[in-house]
Amino acid sequence: MILTVTPNPAVDMTWEIDRIVPGGSHRAETGAVRAGGKGLNVARVAHAQGVDVLAVTTAGGATGAELRAELEASGVPHHLLPVAAATRRSIAWVDRSLGDTTIVNERGISPTTAEWAEFVGAVHEQAALASVVVISGSFPPGAPEGLLEALIAASGERPVIVDTSGPLLLAAADAGASVLKPNRAELSDATGLSDPLDGARELLRRGAGLVMLSLGEEGMLAVTRDAVLSARLSAPLAGNPTGAGDAAVSAVATLVAEGITDTETILRRATAWSAAAVLMPLAGDISPRHPELAEDLTVSAIDTEKKDTE
Repeated sequence: MILTVTPNPAVDMTWEIDRIVPGGSHRAETGAVRAGGKGLNVARVAHAQGVDVLAVTTAGGATGAELRAELEASGVPHHLLPVAAATRRSIAWVDRSLGDTTIVNERGISPTTAEWAEFVGAVHEQAALASVVVISGSFPPGAPEGLLEALIAASGERPVIVDTSGPLLLAAADAGASVLKPNRAELSDATGLSDPLDGARELLRRGAGLVMLSLGEEGMLAVTRDAVLSARLSAPLAGNPTGAGDAAVSAVATLVAEGITDTETILRRATAWSAAAVLMPLAGDISPRHPELAEDLTVSAIDTEKKDTE
């Protein structure tokens, strides 16, 4: 089983608009509302592929009730902990004319110290039944220092995949996360290093086992202490990239849960599922074209020794 942990869930609202004009007034059809947050997206993708998952997160206030209702309707197995603070919202405007998406994420409100303790305890309890744990997304402002490390420790000896940003990305590496999945900007912001390979190596030096680095239209890198592999499609895809990173994490988790550790196999599925997510209007879905996209990938090794001498 894959256990996903979402410390800062959201009610995701998505509207498709013919063309977004800054400062203008827009009309749209009724938008889509989903239980969101990166870990819930990871669980939704894996569940749709027939993989055994359990999503652990919180829910509070009227928005929390909305999140709970949608999650129950989705059929994704979940364990929700009630909290006093209202669940945040995330709003996405999809511009059909440009083929891109504008997103506004509320920061969220931190649960109480007692609620966080219950959350960590729930992760510890459910991790005993899991083969891999995924910790995804942001933490709300005011979350206790050391919370991420506590969640990793609560996972026990199981592989832990972390997708987060800022100082938490470094904390995950220091805590020995098995896999980290930053994008280029997140890696640069966390490490202060402009070269993505240098940034990935810094995470490995700190204790991470594998860095899956999203490069947008340029594909994805898989960086280990021994090699760097690159995967990219023959041509970029237009669509909604909102859940692409979550789909990549889900791909990694499904393979790790099966005991598959081959880096190229992981990279190929992660890149294909990420691309397949771009083709779908809502985060948490991937296109059935993902096997076709996997076949279209070019996977190659990067000669890091040559790069280091340049």
